[in-house]
Amino acid sequence: MPFECADPISATGISAATRDELWLLGQPPLNDYLDVVLRQTDDADRRRADIIAEWRRANDHLAGLEQKEAGLADRIRCRKLPKPMRPLAEELQQQDIYRETFDRVPTTIEMVELDRIVVSQRHVTLPFVQGLADGLDPAPKPEDLFRFCQPLDRRDAAVECRRLGRDRYAFLSDSTDLRYHETTLLRPDQVSGMRRCGPVSGIVGIVVGHGSNFLSGIRWGKRIVLHNGYHRATALRMAGITHAPVIIQTVSRRDELETVAAASVIDDPAFYYRANRPPLLKDFFDPKTSVVLPVRRKRKMIEVSFSVTELDVDDL
Repeated sequence: MPFECADPISATGISAATRDELWLLGQPPLNDYLDVVLRQTDDADRRRADIIAEWRRANDHLAGLEQKEAGLADRIRCRKLPKPMRPLAEELQQQDIYRETFDRVPTTIEMVELDRIVVSQRHVTLPFVQGLADGLDPAPKPEDLFRFCQPLDRRDAAVECRRLGRDRYAFLSDSTDLRYHETTLLRPDQVSGMRRCGPVSGIVGIVVGHGSNFLSGIRWGKRIVLHNGYHRATALRMAGITHAPVIIQTVSRRDELETVAAASVIDDPAFYYRANRPPLLKDFFDPKTSVVLPVRRKRKMIEVSFSVTELDVDDL
C-alpha cells in the first residue's frame, strides 16, 4: 500500500530534537490536537485558526465517512490461522507471559483484516514504522509473519535505572512501552546478589518493565479494537499486507472490558464499539484523515517512591 499523508515531512524529522509522528486528524477532542501542535512540535508559531481549520476539514471528511462507511467496522473479516502458523501459536500459548497476560476472558488467535480494525491510539512514530515496513517481505512466509506479529524471542529497548534519593528511583527508556507492572512480596531465597545487613524476613518488590509486546485486540460483538502492537499493524499495511495473526480477547459486557482494555476505551466504549464509523487503522493512510507532525523527542520515565513506618502495636 503506498503511503501518503498531508504535508509530508522527511522521515528523519526536522531536527535531532524532533521525530515525525503520524497522527489521525479530525478526531475529537480538538483541544488535544491543539495541545500537541502548539506545545509539542516546532509549529508553535502557527495561528490557532489555521490549525483548527485543518482539523475541521478532516472532521468534515469523517462526517461523510460516517454515512458512506457506516457499519464498516462490524464487517471485519477474520479466519482461522493457516496450518504453518498453528504450531507457533501452540508454542506461544504455552509461555508463562502469554498465560499471565491473557488469563481474564476467552482468548483466541485469528487472522484479522487490518483495515477494519478499530483504533484508539491516535498516533505512531513514523520512522520506526517505516523501518519495520522496509524489513518486511510483501508476501512473507506464514511462519515469518507470525513471528513478526507475535515475537517468541524478546528484544526490548534498554532501560536506564537511577536512584534519585533515599526512597526514590527512576526508570527511563526510549520505549513508550515501559510501565509499572505490580508490587509483590518476595521471599529472601527469590533474590540473589543482595547485600544484607542481617537476617532478611521479606522483600517488597516494585516491578517495572515492558509490556507483553503481542499484537492483540479486544472483540465485543462484531468489532475488534486494536489493543497492542500499533506500530507493527501500521507497518504491515504500509508493506501491503492485509491480514495478520492477532490475539483476540472477547468480552461480552463493560465489566469485562474494564479488566482488559486501555483507559481511553474504558472511558468511552460506546464510541469504539457502537459509533457508526469509529476510527480505523486504514485512516492512517488516508491523506484527508492523517498528518505528519514533527514532535519533540521524549523518553518514558517511571518514578518509584516508597515510605517506611515503624509502629508499636498491641498484640491481637
